[in-house]
Amino acid sequence: MANLTFDSYGKTRVRLTQVLRQGDRHEVVELSAKILFRGKFETSYTKADNSVVLPTDTIKNTVYVVARKNPIQSIEQFCRDLASHFLGSVPHLESVHIEIQQSPWNRINNHGSAFVSGGIERRVATLIATREKEHLESGIHGLEILKTAKSAFSDYLVDEFTTIPPTRDRLFGTVMDADWSYRDGVADYNAAHADIRDVLLSTFADHVSESVQHTLFDMAKAALSAAPLIKEIHLVMPNKHRLLMDLSKFKLSNPNQIFVPTDEPSGYIEARVTAD
Repeated sequence: MANLTFDSYGKTRVRLTQVLRQGDRHEVVELSAKILFRGKFETSYTKADNSVVLPTDTIKNTVYVVARKNPIQSIEQFCRDLASHFLGSVPHLESVHIEIQQSPWNRINNHGSAFVSGGIERRVATLIATREKEHLESGIHGLEILKTAKSAFSDYLVDEFTTIPPTRDRLFGTVMDADWSYRDGVADYNAAHADIRDVLLSTFADHVSESVQHTLFDMAKAALSAAPLIKEIHLVMPNKHRLLMDLSKFKLSNPNQIFVPTDEPSGYIEARVTAD
């Protein structure tokens, strides 16, 4: 006998670009949304009963309609607007899981209506909502950062397989993912996001690093201190190596100038840090 123990369905990679126009000064909001339903949908699996299914095409269309009725001021609020709509219109929906990734567009020379892509960086928000409660997380994914000074790695554990030499001067590159959860009372998600991003970057730049772990923790600590509305932050910082090229075969020195970027393998470092 077969028993259905878990089910979920919805729509993924719903892409949207919205232009917010205030005279000659425009804002571009570009995002990709994932919306998943959980609730009393089991008979669509076990009894071929489609009467309980809201088509995923309808879920997709709802994203555009809600954006038109409630212009997207922040992706966090847009998550809430979508959740409110679905929970209010589908009686047997018990929880909705919404993930949004926003692609940044930056102004060209402060131009009112011309923009340049922000690259692989994505602003993210995830909301899990029921009719009784919600859990919201915000963050940044794919933020590529590099520092060429104030970075060392030495005095580590050594065994018979260790070949990496200690150094007091190495390149430190990573593609950071950061996710955080807020306390109640956030009035402006855009300002909070900008403040947290700024403090993470400034701490990374100024920190005298003994390891990725050392810098990651101090970045998290600085974010919690600078933004008291954060109750927890999770950072993932893979060590994207750039290896010093041996130019001695060409009778040239290499005083930390020529490096070879390597994508794989990379070190993987993560931590979750909570406020006191």
